[in-house]
Amino acid sequence: MKKILNILVIIPLFVLNACGQSNNKQKNTTTKTIAMENVISKPENPYYSNTDTKKLNVPNAEWKKILSPDLYAVAREADTERAFTGTMWKSETKGTYYCATCGNKLFKSDQKFVSSCGWPSFFEQNNKESITFKPDNSYGMQRTEALCGRCDSHLGHLFDDGPEPTGKRYCMNAISLDFVPDAIATNSGNSETIVLGGGCFWCVEAVYENLDGVSKVVSGYAGGSVENPSYEEVCTGRTGAAEVVEITYDKTKTNLDEIFKVFFTVHDPTTLNRQGADVGTQYRSVIFYKNENEKKAAQDLIKDLNKEVFDNKIVTTLEPLKKFYKAEEYHQGYYENNKNKPYCQMVIQPKIEKFEKVFKDRLKK
Repeated sequence: MKKILNILVIIPLFVLNACGQSNNKQKNTTTKTIAMENVISKPENPYYSNTDTKKLNVPNAEWKKILSPDLYAVAREADTERAFTGTMWKSETKGTYYCATCGNKLFKSDQKFVSSCGWPSFFEQNNKESITFKPDNSYGMQRTEALCGRCDSHLGHLFDDGPEPTGKRYCMNAISLDFVPDAIATNSGNSETIVLGGGCFWCVEAVYENLDGVSKVVSGYAGGSVENPSYEEVCTGRTGAAEVVEITYDKTKTNLDEIFKVFFTVHDPTTLNRQGADVGTQYRSVIFYKNENEKKAAQDLIKDLNKEVFDNKIVTTLEPLKKFYKAEEYHQGYYENNKNKPYCQMVIQPKIEKFEKVFKDRLKK
């Protein structure tokens, strides 16, 4: 603890500004938490399984209650997301792709290739039952629709212009896919998650992406009373939800103390419902705890920081985590995808540089 306190004493706090409003409506609110028995855990979806291949016959009325609006539109109404959304279409990370609706295993990364179409593309499916097909004559075109073999959800289309050895191109909607890197799946027993809010999630996400031991950071929303809130709704400050990040970390490489140490360094925990010029409950300093151990660890650290570090009282709230909602896809990896934008260069980049200087021995290699 003293090491944490000594570091915090000499670190000026980062001041986070709000994410700029965006007109992009693309949204993906599926939750991806690692668990030993199920590589991806979605407690809100009782039909989700990464191991069960039994055919599902669930009516759309039921799916509509479970799935996020954007996933429902694509998976159950055959909508198509905008091309070049997020980074999945060009990602070469090794891992496994699952159906975001039911968890059915669809592809391995060695069956993927980077095409110029702007959607995740594969030349081969996991097995002959994992994906089924039917003719699609919509919009005056003759195409082959690709459906999940377990839940019949729309995934995308199949074309005959792919690479060898199959010559096929499975053109998939990224929102229809869940991806688990091999490293996470292998070390799932050592993985843990924590949800934190410290102002604009673009900034907090970009910082934690650089911490050794952190395998995944997802921007999203937590708290409040509105189910599946949109970015626009959260920005009103009337939903009670906060901009947060869900951090997945390897307990053999980092720990909760270090996660909290970074948290209390990268934002000002002494300003109530604001970070710099950004005012509202959506920017509050908050730790969403899953159990009493996380709550107590936070309480103990806050007590010590109030006593030895901060002149003003810490106002970080400790709230039980009821549900985490993944933010719209254009918020994920925002800094990595928009480094040349003024906000990233003038606001996020200086914070990352300061973080790298202070935590230089704890950076990812």
